[in-house]
Amino acid sequence: MSMLPYLRAAVRPALRKSTPVQPGYDATRDPSASSAVVDCAVYRDGRRAQGDCLTPREALRRVREDGGFAWIGLHEPTEAEFAGIAATFGLHPLAVEDAVHAHQRPKLERYDETLFTVFKTIHYVEHAELTATSEVVETGEVMCFTGPDFVITVRHGGQGSLRTLRHRLQDDPQLLARGPSAVLHSIADHVVDGYIAVAAAVQDDIDEVESAVFAAPAKGVARGGEAGRIYQLKREVLEFKRAVSPLLRPMELLSERPMRLVDPDIQKYFRDVADHLARVHEQVIGFDELLNSILQANLAQASVAQNEDMRKITSWAAIIAVPTMICGVYGMNFDHMPELHWRYGYPMVMVAIVGSCFVIHRTLRRNGWL
Repeated sequence: MSMLPYLRAAVRPALRKSTPVQPGYDATRDPSASSAVVDCAVYRDGRRAQGDCLTPREALRRVREDGGFAWIGLHEPTEAEFAGIAATFGLHPLAVEDAVHAHQRPKLERYDETLFTVFKTIHYVEHAELTATSEVVETGEVMCFTGPDFVITVRHGGQGSLRTLRHRLQDDPQLLARGPSAVLHSIADHVVDGYIAVAAAVQDDIDEVESAVFAAPAKGVARGGEAGRIYQLKREVLEFKRAVSPLLRPMELLSERPMRLVDPDIQKYFRDVADHLARVHEQVIGFDELLNSILQANLAQASVAQNEDMRKITSWAAIIAVPTMICGVYGMNFDHMPELHWRYGYPMVMVAIVGSCFVIHRTLRRNGWL
């Protein structure tokens, strides 16, 4: 059994005791208050309760007294900023550590009465022209803590804002009345819908590269010059794949396995999300295989072009070899050379050279070497 949790429990109190009090620190301040909180609200019967919640602790107090659930949204909190919220809602230290430190793999974990879900968000980066250094997709993360009466979302990255999603949910009180699991489903659906949009945009980039590879090259442009763009696009598709593939299993669990924190009616909606995710996954796998084929075709075209160049060089070398050989023979200055003192010897030799070169050129051209 790992001793890590016990070591953490032993070390953290010591660290807290040894940490000097910062100037201006207010000992009466609510530890759940954080500058990383972008929104904090209480929802009852599918509607947002009147009045703003100053702190997550206040939101939890109202939920425990009057019912409903709290939804707290945070953006890139530090460990210190998240510590008070984690203590207020009783979040597991391992899940808190994952939420603070980004670059997590998509997953679904259960800690006591809390579900911890990690989603990778994908944003398509617009570009006028795809180059060998173009950034095609940009990734972010959304972590979601789902409890019996609360939802805490932690977002990392400049993309993937949940503000629009929150407003859309508030316009659908019937769905929001289902509780925290409805918010979890909406986040999953929102993320997967983003995947679908990005997949369509990436498909356009792949079609553009494919057309460029198989189109006739412009005059003076060598074959095989698309390898850099293809490789860069393949790297971006791989990043896309890393966001989609690990999420398949969590969506299957949410859609198939009964969970106390997930409303049975909401679980049916997770099946739809899982189906959309599976289709996107198939698309991404297809992108990867298609790019492999395009890259191989591009390299084959470059190899064929090099072979054609070598055949042309060899053909011209064979043609030039005829006058080189004849001129070399007559350049040896022997007295007894064929037709050396004949008046028409020089023109006859030139005619022989031109005739031989013409016959060789015609033969090579007929065979497709020139």
